[in-house]
Amino acid sequence: MAEEKQNVEVEETAAAPEVKETEPKQDPQEFLENFDWDKYEEGIERVDDTKLKEFETLVEENFVDTADEEVVEGKVVHMTDREAIIDINAKSEGVISLNEFRYNPDLKVGDKVEVLIDIREDKTGQLVLSHRKARTIKAWERVNNAHDKEEIVTGFVKCRTKGGMIVDVFGIEAFLPGSQIDVKPIRDYDQYVGKTMEFKVVKINHEFKNVVVSHKALIEADIEEQKKEIIGQLEKGQVLEGIVKNITSYGVFIDLGGVDGLVHITDLSWSRINHPNEVVDLDQKLNVVILDFDDNKSRIQLGLKQLEKHPWDALGDEIKVGDKVKGKVVVIADYGAFIEVADGVEGLIHVSEMSWSTHLRSAQDFVNVGDEVEAVVLTLDREDRKMSLGIKQLTPDPWTDITSKYPVGSRHKGIVRNFTNFGVFVELEEGIDGLIYISDLSWTKKIKHPSEFVAVGDTLEVEVLELDVEGRKLSLGHKQTTENPWDKYSEEFAEGTVHKAAIAEVVDKGATIDFNEDIVGFVPQRHMEKEDGKKLVKGEEAEFKIIEFNKDFKRVVASHTAIFREQEDRNVKAAAKKRAASSDEAAPTLGDANSALQALKDKMEADSKKK
Repeated sequence: MAEEKQNVEVEETAAAPEVKETEPKQDPQEFLENFDWDKYEEGIERVDDTKLKEFETLVEENFVDTADEEVVEGKVVHMTDREAIIDINAKSEGVISLNEFRYNPDLKVGDKVEVLIDIREDKTGQLVLSHRKARTIKAWERVNNAHDKEEIVTGFVKCRTKGGMIVDVFGIEAFLPGSQIDVKPIRDYDQYVGKTMEFKVVKINHEFKNVVVSHKALIEADIEEQKKEIIGQLEKGQVLEGIVKNITSYGVFIDLGGVDGLVHITDLSWSRINHPNEVVDLDQKLNVVILDFDDNKSRIQLGLKQLEKHPWDALGDEIKVGDKVKGKVVVIADYGAFIEVADGVEGLIHVSEMSWSTHLRSAQDFVNVGDEVEAVVLTLDREDRKMSLGIKQLTPDPWTDITSKYPVGSRHKGIVRNFTNFGVFVELEEGIDGLIYISDLSWTKKIKHPSEFVAVGDTLEVEVLELDVEGRKLSLGHKQTTENPWDKYSEEFAEGTVHKAAIAEVVDKGATIDFNEDIVGFVPQRHMEKEDGKKLVKGEEAEFKIIEFNKDFKRVVASHTAIFREQEDRNVKAAAKKRAASSDEAAPTLGDANSALQALKDKMEADSKKK
């Protein structure tokens, strides 16, 4: 009976749709809200097949297919302290951590957001969604589209990083190089942090998912149009307003509104300056004049000082040759110093006009940059804008009374200032220099270079040997201040005198011997032979005979061989003399011959008488 009753209910239910075809369709949401699932599961409430098929159709039409890696749009239906409940028209609602919405602190119920199915069902059967992943996928698509179509995107500058900034573009962290922030150099990167700016996507690395953006590219596009317009209107002599863009040691770059020009350091001021920052500051607005440009007008030479009257034109007529002027040392070179006697008006003091001394020195020995000096105007050329000055003219010329100060034969003390190969320059006073020839340094020493005898800065006693007033030349001598020791040595070491000494050095042609600290003698090799036939060696002491003494050339020649050779010669001569004497005694004399002849004559006469 129960089965029959159930069949009847089913048949009634199956037949129900035909009876109720004219009834309006029920809203699926209302149907779901009013449906008693508990009764249905317990078998209490029955649903006919037509309603079930209608329900399935409604589900297919309204519920989404939760496929993986697909981004869908959801609606925030509820929020807790930690999570947001998102309705994506699926069989269940999804959950997303609020950490994924930190970029959007104003998130509220009813907002629509993009989500990605992360987990269809977790262990509790809950649908888990990801807004971050969905946002990344969509952002990457948008960034690629913006790059391909060269569209302008909006980004939020998050923070600084090495070499540039990090920018949030569609939720992707893109890199903004420091050189791509602006067309002008950036000195303060922090001023851009927290700003929303427009950018152009200039590079994408698909392998590493890196994105590079540029704000400069947008500015350059605008500037390029301005630049063409400005360049087309440029003329020499034209005065334009610009902004100081960059300062270098050699000049200043001026932004003329998209076109850059250079003001060289020499065109910044009529006065001499050491660095452009003495005249201008960064970002300063100023007027400049166009001096020149190349054919393409890509290199523009500007001037700042040309907008003012030249200082030489304002120089008063009261300054003339011979006047004394005061000024500040602005530049020093080896050949002289430039003195600014008025703003933009300079005169040159040549080093030769700094001192009466003929000994050439550097300008740094007399003045320093920044010194206030007084000088005399020597020449003045207003047309060529040149002026020469002199300092030494402020003091009397020391050569005026030179004959009374430094007569020939007078002795003085001076300071060694310089060397040459042939002598030493000695300064007797400022402006009075004299030359000591190398031969007048010492009576006894053989000097090859003055540095062997004195050093620069030494004080030396000198005697005036010659004086040329017109040529402003003094000839000095140092050895003349002492007695010539060769005068006394001419007797002590006269030729033929014998002295005892040791061999100091052995050289190729002989040896040297030191008789004292002044006299060095030379022994020729053939005169080094000893009596036994051997040669003298270094350090060996022996007697030497002076065989040559020349005071003028400081030459002393000695011989050891002459010592025993002379004795041998004396012995030979004595022996010869003795032999000669013996021969004289044995030989008959003329008297003896006469006596013999007389005896023979007497005998012959006696014999004659006997007959």
